[in-house]
Amino acid sequence: MMGRQDIDQIALRLVSLVPPGMVDAHKDLRANFHDILAQGLRHLELVTREEFDVQTQVLARTRSRVEELEQRVAELEAAMSSRGA
Repeated sequence: MMGRQDIDQIALRLVSLVPPGMVDAHKDLRANFHDILAQGLRHLELVTREEFDVQTQVLARTRSRVEELEQRVAELEAAMSSRGA
């Protein structure tokens, strides 16, 4: 997730696009850009890389368990059909 430094860097880049004649507005614009960026990122409901990696591991374990259970069900179905035949 983006940290405060990342947001500050983006805000600085945006401020650098403001014409030089508006030097007095730079400080206010930087603060406004920073607030808008931070607020926008909060609304995106992003997760950290660590949270993503944990959920990826959980999904891999779950997928593996489902595959095991599918195979077990297939074995039980085969055993039941061979008994009934």
